Formats: sequence, C-alpha cells, structure tokens
Amino acid sequence: MPLDKTGLYFYFIAMLYIKRGNLFQLLESLLGDYRVFVPSRKGDSIAFTAFGETEEDYVIGEFRSFEPLKAFYFLGREKVAVDFSPENPRNDKPPCIVGVKSCDLKGLKILDFVFMDDESGDPTYIKARTEGLIISSDCTKAAETCFCTAMGVNPWPEKEYDINLSEADEGFVVEIGSDKGQKLVDDNLALFEEANEENIRSREFNRESVKQHVEKSVRKKNIPPVERLQRVVRKYYESDVWSEESVNCVECGACNVICPTCHCFLLYDQKSESSLGRYRIWDSCMINDFARVAGGENPRNRLWMRFRNRFEKKFDYFPSVADDIACTGCGRCIAACPGKIDIRQVLAKLGSLR
Repeated sequence: MPLDKTGLYFYFIAMLYIKRGNLFQLLESLLGDYRVFVPSRKGDSIAFTAFGETEEDYVIGEFRSFEPLKAFYFLGREKVAVDFSPENPRNDKPPCIVGVKSCDLKGLKILDFVFMDDESGDPTYIKARTEGLIISSDCTKAAETCFCTAMGVNPWPEKEYDINLSEADEGFVVEIGSDKGQKLVDDNLALFEEANEENIRSREFNRESVKQHVEKSVRKKNIPPVERLQRVVRKYYESDVWSEESVNCVECGACNVICPTCHCFLLYDQKSESSLGRYRIWDSCMINDFARVAGGENPRNRLWMRFRNRFEKKFDYFPSVADDIACTGCGRCIAACPGKIDIRQVLAKLGSLR
C-alpha cells in the first residue's frame, strides 16, 4: 500500500522504512538548505565528513564518531561579534548532522541548558540549534570505551532528534521525533515505505544485542549505579582518590575538548585594519591557569584539585542545577587521554570506598 500524507500518522505508529539508496537521495536534496555531514571511516575511527564532496565510506550505524557533536554548534574557535554590533556574524547554512548517536544527543541536552537560557542564551549556538537538522541513528556496535548504559543512556536515540535511523536489512527503520522531522518526511514521501515485521525484528534484535554488550563491559568495570554517582562524588570529595588517579595527567585538556558536554570558553579580541572581532575559543578546567584570578591567586592550584573539579561538576553540580548528570558514557575522554586515565576506573574506585 503506498504511503500518502493522509496516512502518515498511521504509518508513523507502524514505523517507516527507507532504503539506503533512497537515504542518500534524501541527503542530496538537503544540500541546498543545509551543510550536510555524515560519519565516515577514518582508519580505526569514525569522523564526520561533508556529504557529497568526495567518495567516502559512509558509516550510519556502528558507534559514535571520534569528535563530539558540540563541534558543529559550539565551535572550537568562533567569531561571535564584530565592532560591537548586535548582529550575529554567523551566516553560514545550518548544519544537518547524520548518524548522531544517543550519547551525543544527551550531550546536546546539557549544552542546551547552558547556552539556550532565556535571559543569557548564546545567539550563535541558538541559531545553529534551532535552524539545524539532526538525523540520528542507533549504534550497531560498541567501542571498548563505551559505557553509556552506566549513565542511564541506551545505545539508541529516544528523543532530541528530528528523525532516527535504525539499520535493518538493506535500509533503515525510521522514527520521527519533531515537527521538522515530520516535514522532512512529508516533503519526501516517495522515498519512504512502511516497515515490515522483519525490519522491526531486526532493529529490536540489534538494539538488545548492543545494549547487552555495553552492559557486560560496564559490569566488568564495577561502575556504581547512576543513582549513586552524585552521592559518591560528594561524599568522597576529600578522598585521596583524586591525587592517586590524576598522577598521570599531563594537563593537555584533551578530555575537555573531546567531551560532548564540556563547554567552558575564553573570549578575546582581535583587531584588523578595518574592524575589531571578538572570538570565543574552548577552554579546559584541567589547565593550571583556568581558575587563576586577578592578583595571581588560584583556588585550584594543584592538579588533583582541577581533576576533582571536573568530576564534581559532571556528577554533583549538574545533577543539582539541571537534574542531569553531565557525562554521557561516550568514552571519548578515555580514548583521547595520553596518560591513560579511565573515568570508569575513577568512578569504580570512589564507589568501592567505605
């Protein structure tokens, strides 16, 4: 039976399906309005690539990309003002990010809390978020560093997306998550069909398999239950664990810049012959000068203090002010750390204290 607009909501409940070739046709149609990025294989890693510019080995499923999703909305270096004008200097096409995983969607939820405040929201971030499009996808594999389920995150998106793709057979089961996603389907109805029972079974089997794989890894690491994390970090704030576990830290800041929820930044001005630009760059709480104040005083002048601060903010501060842990279990910080510091090991060690 063909899909039409009058039957769309019925089919939404019954699930939609799009073949792989039709998906890429859909993405091509979006290039006029969006900068489209799709994950592709880069050696042993997965990284986002501009769609259509080169022949790439696109990877819609598997696991999260090496770089965090925040890089498209909260840029590492960005001009935020010119000559004190209230105009937003960011005038590029909004991003359409494909293959976004559930851990990164949770990261966006944290960044939204920070940058989309009603009184002091950031206009460049808000513009990219409200005008952009997110086509998320289920994980079909798990990296060795993944521990999303320990943070209460399933390895498949459940919200915060426009449409979601779940690999099944030669295509994808499609779920609509927003009005923008609904319009995207409405405008391209010929590319979609109704998902059959085999498609749905394939999706459910994959979801359960990946979740079991991650949960098995979490059990091996002895990470405390998510509901205990705030209490554990707060209770052992003065523990020796912080100095013991930070001994190999080289203060490179990799854990901060690769994290999907870290959001600290610096502002600086740069003058050219014709104008004055204000720029924003990422900052790192692990760097010695991060907390330095006027007069040279530094309330966190020891490395273990800065290390502890990172955990305190994620597992105590954010649950208090935003009712959410600011860790997504993506494991990027583990993979990026040259000192081989493992956030799972730190949490397990705190959880074992009595």
